[in-house]
Amino acid sequence: MRYIEIMDTTLRDGEQTSGVSFSASEKLALAQLLLTDVKVDRIEIASARVSEGEFRAVKKITNWAKENGFLDKVEVLTFVDGEASINWMLESGATVMNLLTKGSMNHLVHQLKKTPEAHFEDIQKVIALAQSKGISANVYLEDWSNGMRNSPEYVFQFLDFLTTQPIRRVLLPDTLGVLTPAESYSFVKSIVERYPNQHFDFHAHNDYDLSIANVMEAVRAGAHGLHLTVNGMGERAGNAPLASAIAVLKDFMPEVTTGVVEESLYSISKIVETFSGLRIPANKPIVGDNVFTQTAGIHADGDKKNNLYFNELMPERFGRKRSYALGKTSGKANIENNLRELGIKLADEDLKKVTQRIIELGDRKEVVTQDDLPYIISDVLDTNAIEYKIEVLNYVLTHSKDLKPSATLKVKIEDEVFEENAQGDGQYDAFMNALKKIYEVKGKTLPQLTDYAVRIPTGGRTDALCETIITWNWNNKEFKTRGLDSDQTVSAIKATQKMLNLISL
Repeated sequence: MRYIEIMDTTLRDGEQTSGVSFSASEKLALAQLLLTDVKVDRIEIASARVSEGEFRAVKKITNWAKENGFLDKVEVLTFVDGEASINWMLESGATVMNLLTKGSMNHLVHQLKKTPEAHFEDIQKVIALAQSKGISANVYLEDWSNGMRNSPEYVFQFLDFLTTQPIRRVLLPDTLGVLTPAESYSFVKSIVERYPNQHFDFHAHNDYDLSIANVMEAVRAGAHGLHLTVNGMGERAGNAPLASAIAVLKDFMPEVTTGVVEESLYSISKIVETFSGLRIPANKPIVGDNVFTQTAGIHADGDKKNNLYFNELMPERFGRKRSYALGKTSGKANIENNLRELGIKLADEDLKKVTQRIIELGDRKEVVTQDDLPYIISDVLDTNAIEYKIEVLNYVLTHSKDLKPSATLKVKIEDEVFEENAQGDGQYDAFMNALKKIYEVKGKTLPQLTDYAVRIPTGGRTDALCETIITWNWNNKEFKTRGLDSDQTVSAIKATQKMLNLISL
């Protein structure tokens, strides 16, 4: 099997994501995790001479790397600037430089305004100086992809020159993310075949959402290494994402292998999400929240029947777990899978009622979570034990600053309909005051409310289902009723409606 080196550039190229800036401590933590847990082969951690903060971060990382035998795996982007970048590297403790050079005639002429020979001479001086200082060199050919399209003779002239230099790797970036898969294959193949003794890395960007396809084709063409970022972070549309690239290589290219530990990909993704403040889309392959969640009931049913809806992307590979969403498209199989994980078994009739209730809730909430399930079961089984003769038909609750909350409600008691309004110290208090008025008209009193408890599932989501449990005293006997809704006041009203029907029996 051909070994593919993985260089992670989250801390350098990934940090060019708009609005992202890692602290020195965050950079150190990520560098440690990438090398020891994820086990990428190399990390590119910074650009030389950017800022004092960047210098401190590099110093922290190189000190740790030197103590732990990783210093030759830590790389820094440098520039063709005489001694400046090399002096910066020496002070920071870094020993591997990735020298940024011009890989297209367009960049060379319009940005540097130099001839190829003058540019090569400057590069040779920097590489020689680096070697004399104990710094090894890799060379980036910036805008190489456009160079191959528009000035291939210059690219090959450049590569001919680099074969004479004491460098370790040539780095081929699709700087503007413009390559198609066919071009990625043909460009890399032509270079690898012409320079069989040189190591070439491929560096994809995702501007056309083709980065993973381009990664596959570059590897198929003979690339020796890949540059990737956690969560696909990077400038503009980002770089080729680490998790997706590793999964694709493993599943579709059995002739190659990497040293990356798949089980660590999800955890590093979540840590980078936290440090960067950049939210991972829920549908992002491998690491998104929803990618191992079955929503449709037919899929959950198929999973029970010989894993009909499974593919090679098993969540356990990435330290994750498959889940079954609860919502309006849920079927019995989805709910049974969730109940099984909670250790709950329901009779078929009760399961049908719970399924129907989840579908109803799903029409109002996109997803009902597994944490909501015990509350729903309790509410459904409790509700179905009551014969409803009294119904709260409608209500309006208002709450305004410096004004007392008020409630207007319409209640049907057997065949009669009553409407009342009242104020109170809160919306539920106003509701109860209006209800008392209706019952006074009927010549009846209401039980005394002795306790009011609210429970929500763990996690504290603002849209979580809320269970309100109210304790009542009626004729010197206590009883409890429950209500369930995503709105706390509405759940209390549902619990109250149950109470009205229980006392009418």
